[in-house]
Amino acid sequence: MNYIEQYWQEIQNGNVSVSYKIKKVYEHLMQKLSDDKSRYFFDEKQASYVIEFIERFCKHSKGKWAGKPVFLELWQKAAISAMFGFLDKETRFRQYREVILFVARKNGKSTLASGIGNYLLFADNEAGPEIYSVATKKDQAKIIWTEASRMIRKSPALAKRSKILVSEIKCNFNDGTFKALSSESNSLDGLNVHGSLIDELHAIKDKNLYDVVVDGMTARNQPLSLIISTMGIVREGIFDLKYEEGKRIIDGYSQADGYKDETVLPLFYELDKREEWINPACWQKANPALGTIKSKEQLAVKVNRAKAESKLLKNLLCKDFNIRETAGEAFLSFEQLNNEAMFDIDLLKPRYGIGGVDLSSTTDLTNATLIFKTRDNLDVLYVEQMYWIPEDLFEKRVQEDNIPYDIWYERGFIRKCAGNRINYHDVVEWFIEMQQKHDIYLYKCGYDSWSAAYFVEDMKKQFGEMTMEAVIQGKKTLSAPMKNLEAELTAKRIIYNNNPVLKWCMGNVSVDIDKNNNIQPCKTSRTLRIDGFAGLLDAFVVLERNLEDYLNLC
Repeated sequence: MNYIEQYWQEIQNGNVSVSYKIKKVYEHLMQKLSDDKSRYFFDEKQASYVIEFIERFCKHSKGKWAGKPVFLELWQKAAISAMFGFLDKETRFRQYREVILFVARKNGKSTLASGIGNYLLFADNEAGPEIYSVATKKDQAKIIWTEASRMIRKSPALAKRSKILVSEIKCNFNDGTFKALSSESNSLDGLNVHGSLIDELHAIKDKNLYDVVVDGMTARNQPLSLIISTMGIVREGIFDLKYEEGKRIIDGYSQADGYKDETVLPLFYELDKREEWINPACWQKANPALGTIKSKEQLAVKVNRAKAESKLLKNLLCKDFNIRETAGEAFLSFEQLNNEAMFDIDLLKPRYGIGGVDLSSTTDLTNATLIFKTRDNLDVLYVEQMYWIPEDLFEKRVQEDNIPYDIWYERGFIRKCAGNRINYHDVVEWFIEMQQKHDIYLYKCGYDSWSAAYFVEDMKKQFGEMTMEAVIQGKKTLSAPMKNLEAELTAKRIIYNNNPVLKWCMGNVSVDIDKNNNIQPCKTSRTLRIDGFAGLLDAFVVLERNLEDYLNLC
């Protein structure tokens, strides 16, 4: 019985508690083991070889296990078996080129990654392997690299076959190198990557760093990228893109026409529900090494502190239980703002909608929002949005903001305005498009009273004098609607087609509060955008003003 089978048996018997996603992955792997029609087969000998290398040649460098051999736990052996054991029948190259391992802190991620990095350097039968430990900051990138170098120093067999320099490990017999790589590195070009160990993906703001590493793997026959990370604050960056990709892959296992990528292995150790953090029986879902590498008693202390002090909760959920969260000062938690429900506007056939706009000239996004209800379900509010960025500034915004505007543009969530400024008529044209394409008429539209006068006049010419309503930006106007909007989002009564730009904007919203607990939105950071939330809020304000009349039109 191989380690995948052993681990699956422990899951089935209830001896280990795992997340729904982990269970689905190992169910899929079990099916692959007996699938003779598959392009791939499982080589138990090859899988065991990697495990034996790590346990024989790699030793712990610090803590209570310092100097002792690394003995891998069953969940680690199963993961390694999957990474290295599934091979192409024709080429015998590895199936999996990217492994995404999300697991809570203090579960031995760095030790595991260091051992795998050393295997790729010394024992993977690759000529001139280039191995990189990758992180956004040099200090973070060197964590795995330093652990790997210490393992080598403690192993006579590896030490005599290599030379450890200040920032590089050189392998004597195969011309291999192992380096730490970050956004701060002098050069990110010309990489020929055999193995990349990407540490704390949630902290990588520079998508270019990830792209450079992935692009550098194309010349190798069987490169491996191992992504290890805890959860981070949500900003719809590269972390969230990879998380959503992993989710689609897992969902696709049981869907004939679902998303497929046979080269990516997602391993997401996380709680299935936020409220499970208070249930010790569920803690292992995010902490597979609980009780061995990670102290259950210390985790219990953290949980009890968070129960008593709410300020500690977000960090605990994010780092110890792998629950996606927003920044500590954010207005909405990820649980509140997240809604993956979808709708088809042409099937719903709404007749009238209420608009909202947040205009910019150059720096920020410009947003147009259209919200509507249907007679069949008046409790639900549906949201359609579009965003604009000046074309001349597009690449600069992608690079400087480190936000995937380019990907959102390709998916149709963002449009470009010609030149270096926003053409407000493009916004007007979008509302016209919504009317002509989907037969939804603009009943009212909220706008910041400081908006460009000619935009307002353009909208009035197209949709009527009574359509446009100014929304004064201040606590007096926005406080109550903003609190009501929060309640509706929490209750999952606002469906926005899982728009990633809106989700990102909502996660960036903080609040300015006065002594009477009145609020208005502001940014959690100067460089982040909240325009999608601002446009939605303006529309929501106008909806509440005209609710009775609007419902009579539905």
